[in-house]
Amino acid sequence: MELKRVVVTGIGAITPIGNTLHDYWEGLINGVSGADYITQFDASKFKTRFACEVKNFDPTEFLDKKEARKIDRFTQLALVASDMAMADAGLNKDNTDPDRIGVVFGSGIGGITTFQHEVSEFAKADGTPRFNPFFIPKMILDIAAGQISMRHNLRGPNYAVVSACATSTNAIIDAFDLLRLGKADIILSGGSEAVITEAGVGGFNAMKAMSERNDDPKTASRPYDKDRDGFVMGEAAGILIMETLEHALARGAKIYCEIAGGGATADAYHITAPHPDGLGARNVMLAALSDANLLPEDIDYINTHGTSTPLGDGAEVKAIMDVFGEHAYELNISSTKSMTGHCLGAAGVIEAIAAIMAVKDDVVPPTINHFTDDPTLDPKLNFTFNKAQHRLVNAALSNTFGFGGHNAAVIVKKYVA
Repeated sequence: MELKRVVVTGIGAITPIGNTLHDYWEGLINGVSGADYITQFDASKFKTRFACEVKNFDPTEFLDKKEARKIDRFTQLALVASDMAMADAGLNKDNTDPDRIGVVFGSGIGGITTFQHEVSEFAKADGTPRFNPFFIPKMILDIAAGQISMRHNLRGPNYAVVSACATSTNAIIDAFDLLRLGKADIILSGGSEAVITEAGVGGFNAMKAMSERNDDPKTASRPYDKDRDGFVMGEAAGILIMETLEHALARGAKIYCEIAGGGATADAYHITAPHPDGLGARNVMLAALSDANLLPEDIDYINTHGTSTPLGDGAEVKAIMDVFGEHAYELNISSTKSMTGHCLGAAGVIEAIAAIMAVKDDVVPPTINHFTDDPTLDPKLNFTFNKAQHRLVNAALSNTFGFGGHNAAVIVKKYVA
């Protein structure tokens, strides 16, 4: 059986540095930080009092007010991103078959805002169980995928993916496999996350995973900097309209890029720490290259996982050196988490979007907030510090790694007829 080629024909993005694809990409290439003091709750007593929030987002501008109350923030973000992606791809009832359009969409944590509120309200009461009838449907991880399908009448394959911070990259890979096997013509893939709550921030603080640079939030996310002290939490939603090439050509769709391949591995090492030698990261990049039938020398840019943690950044760089050898010095490497923070289950898709736009426009977004070189990292590597760089980008690799040792990588390349 000959596998079908798969392309990206539409994109929707809501991020801490822009609530449209255009604004997000402009924010990236201009080195805008999305970090600021938390507004969604009183964080004055927390060890970390800042995050990368989505700004100026009012769901009732896009959704019916009554319906918006029935869904968690992570689903609100997902639905609005889906509207954007569908419009961007030019999809409508006249040019699509709903039975051949699917949704593969995930979240690392899901409706934690709803969960926290309902349990807190119960704890305040006299023990009588009074819960909102939408409690469970608002909270569960799969509901965003279900809501997207209902909003757009999409009756093809529909399910959720969860693999912590690798979630939405795994969703992209699953969608890619379904499409190239001919199981659907179009799939909306990606992820969303909205965990800037007392429970979310407090839980990650307890793990000592997040930066506590409260005096200077905008520079707190410092991938590859000697003084990095943890990640900055973010929230976002991103959706790719992925389509078989033959279907895209038949309807005259614009094409952003081609999906070349993907890989997934496990560290099998620790619940939160990466393998110190970057073993899982090394293997997932090799798997993606093999799936794409590309050599290391074919890659021009890597959007790294690059969370700004002391252990994670170094392990990934070691893996890159192992995989790419001397070609590593010809690569551009950058962590866009320096601008968006770590958007957990949505990180993979919004970083894949950054890679797609780098391929489309031949611009590599920077790693901002670099002040002091880390002596443990090879200074000859091009981390694209502080300023975007223009260069030919024929193919780009996007890495995402999650708690539990999950690793996922996807490769995108310029579409050639």
